[in-house]
Amino acid sequence: MLQSSLPPAPLFLPRHSSSSSPATWSPRHNSKRRSPRSCLVQEEPDRAVEPEREPPPRRVSTQLNRWSRARSIRSGRRIDWPALRKKTAPPPSPAPPPSSPPSEAGVRPAVAGEGTEGDGEDDESELMEGKAIYMVSDGTGWTAEHSVNAALGQFEHCLVDRICPVNTHLFSGVEDMDRLMEIIKQAAKEGALLLYTLADPDMAEYAKDACKVWGVPSADILRPITEAIATHLDVAPSGLPRGAAGRSAPLSAEYFKRIEAIDFTIKQDDGAKPQNLDHAHIVLVGVSRTGKTPLSIYLAQKGYKVANVPIVMGVDLPKTLFEINQEKIFGLTINPVILQTIRKARAKSLGFGSETRSNYSEMDHVRAELEYANKIFTQNPTWPVIEVTGKAIEETAAVVVRMYHDRRQKCLMPRISKRY
Repeated sequence: MLQSSLPPAPLFLPRHSSSSSPATWSPRHNSKRRSPRSCLVQEEPDRAVEPEREPPPRRVSTQLNRWSRARSIRSGRRIDWPALRKKTAPPPSPAPPPSSPPSEAGVRPAVAGEGTEGDGEDDESELMEGKAIYMVSDGTGWTAEHSVNAALGQFEHCLVDRICPVNTHLFSGVEDMDRLMEIIKQAAKEGALLLYTLADPDMAEYAKDACKVWGVPSADILRPITEAIATHLDVAPSGLPRGAAGRSAPLSAEYFKRIEAIDFTIKQDDGAKPQNLDHAHIVLVGVSRTGKTPLSIYLAQKGYKVANVPIVMGVDLPKTLFEINQEKIFGLTINPVILQTIRKARAKSLGFGSETRSNYSEMDHVRAELEYANKIFTQNPTWPVIEVTGKAIEETAAVVVRMYHDRRQKCLMPRISKRY
């Protein structure tokens, strides 16, 4: 009788709630409230759904899963990890009456992040789960995005193990004060950190002052570097964003060099046209699924002509591979367990079910292929062998480029040099 006399009190406040209560939930107070599951346990201890009351045990992930999840969280993309979604569910109402337990249908959408709403609102709910970082640029945003990603790499132990997701939001092409002000106001509402790369000194100063007024933590990524270079060169910066009128045209010789490198690399993929290996700057050699193709394309975008040659048991390597300059050849190897996981995912994406018999992803075959590749690497000691396990493409590419330039320069202090 007591339950029927009380008005219904929802345990979870939806995003579109129009309640005028002063204790309305805000994303900024998400970390200060109790979790929905702890409230359910206190209100209804005899609930039959025992697994729903217990948080999932934290497991030490494999290196591949740690690397993959960290980059998914850092990039703001949606990931399907039940434990993360349960731990970061929307908070409950401040003081729910203990005599009005919610129904099962009312609990599930808030806990699991599901519901009958559209996909856009579901994505918005997930983006509200982590702390926001706003990146504002008057150009493409490449500098801000890569700087933030590099800095977030120092917090992978928190992003993965301690489950503190971060959502990054890039605003590129911001060239007027009005749009900049709108972004700062939105950052204040969400409690976001605002990082900006604005070439115009007036815009940068305006962003700094506005963030102080609205209480938004902020940092200028570009200004310290620009001022240091200006002092070193004793020349004032132009204050013009990349691509603005007055800047040099982007279709330079460097641009066409990159286009030529990409075209060459695509034609030389997977051992095609071995007669052109001598024209390549870099040649990658390794077994299947060691990342030869994506690494080649990444290096090609930097202006390097890259060819990759697969190592397959029972298939001889092309003779031209041993006739070219051996210092441009790089071997790639990987942990067999990680390679098997990648190959199983690849076979599944190609539609190969469990009934399809193939040794492509069998551990014995994987180990045999890696041993066969290691014998080839041992017979060619001038080929540096790079371990790609757990490395991003950018990290592996940095190793390849550094060794490539070290071999070319042969100086006492190796470096990657470029003239402007």
